Amino acid sequence: MSVPSRRRRLAAIALASVTVLATAAACSDDSSDSGSDGQITLVVDVFGDQGFGYEELYKQYEAEHSNIKIQERGKGLGLGDYNTRLTQQITAGSGAGDVVALEEGTIVQYYAQTDKFQNLADYGANDFKGNFLPWKWEAGTTPDGKVLGLGTDVGSMALCYRSDLFKAAGLPTDREQVAALWPTWDEFIATGQKFAAADKKHKFIDSATNFYNVVLMQKAGDGSGYTYYDKSNKLVIGENPDVKAAYDLTTKMIAAGLSNNLQSFSNEWNAGFKNGTFATIACPAWMTGVIKGNAGDSAAGKWDIAKAPGNGGNWGGSWLAVPKSSKHPKEAAELAKFLTSAKGQVEAFKAVGNLPSSPQALSDPAVGAATNDYFSNAPTGTIFAAGATSLKPVYLGPKNNAVRTEVENTLRAVEQGKSADEQWQAALKNGEAAGK
Repeated sequence: MSVPSRRRRLAAIALASVTVLATAAACSDDSSDSGSDGQITLVVDVFGDQGFGYEELYKQYEAEHSNIKIQERGKGLGLGDYNTRLTQQITAGSGAGDVVALEEGTIVQYYAQTDKFQNLADYGANDFKGNFLPWKWEAGTTPDGKVLGLGTDVGSMALCYRSDLFKAAGLPTDREQVAALWPTWDEFIATGQKFAAADKKHKFIDSATNFYNVVLMQKAGDGSGYTYYDKSNKLVIGENPDVKAAYDLTTKMIAAGLSNNLQSFSNEWNAGFKNGTFATIACPAWMTGVIKGNAGDSAAGKWDIAKAPGNGGNWGGSWLAVPKSSKHPKEAAELAKFLTSAKGQVEAFKAVGNLPSSPQALSDPAVGAATNDYFSNAPTGTIFAAGATSLKPVYLGPKNNAVRTEVENTLRAVEQGKSADEQWQAALKNGEAAGK
């Protein structure tokens, strides 16, 4: 998941979560421990408001392994805070969990630190290669063939919308008819302008940065195959036409007055769901859980899901890795294999909507035939799983998140009225500095 930068909690809760992790790291260099009775505690580090949906899987694993106790940390912690903490822990060689989540925007940075991680191939991971989509497996494997992480979810793309707001604005509400409104992003903008003309109270999209990232991943998937870095890790933010094309289309959305000007995963953004201040949001599979968690029960049945404009795309997804600092690497590796198994991925999908990266899980009826009551009984299995096997991988370089943050900052400046042309130059300058 990605989550994806992407998933931020309310500030107070995030701060409390950081404190918990910091305290855990400060109190002990051990990621796990063994009691005098031979009991082993394995710590699993995750992130995001909803976590990874592993609670029932932990119970099952503990029931089948009487000597294992699992402790999860990080649920409710924003991705940015989580990544900062994990980077510090991995560099220091202490404090990280026995099993840690590596998000799509950061896994590449750890290719240069494989000495800080267990090679999961040493624990039989290669026997499970066929359990993952080929590109997902490859992204978890370093250039020299070490298995750094095993895939969890992918962020197959759709678009979530408030059908009640669409109806009030005189737009279709049926998901097939809604998808037909916007086969292209330009037509999506035109639909937004119709919505804006009819509804002066609500905005059409939540934030420009969310749509920018979706468009960028689409264009890169169809075009260069990378974003800010090419596959040799050369910084190419000003040379990759996919980046400029996504930036221009996003500023066009802003100029049309469609954005609610919210910073994703901020307190205000969370409140925007609850208060119903915007009508659409870019919606990878994991976003359904975020929407439900923030909008609450009162919005059930008001949301629906339609095909996104353009040609598919991916946003988010993670891997599970085992740091060298774990005192129980064999047991940690076995747990990672269990959580990322086809069965484990199906259970996570049922718990929080995270779309599996396993072909076997994607073909499981529990995924393919799934519907979501909260989203007007939308066929989430059909919508998300159908395109997952044909997703085109996009390479993200070693400092992708740092560069992306600088670009997003300039888009927020455009939302506040700054010149799009001037902010593009700022994106190039600041992105280059952050990426070096």
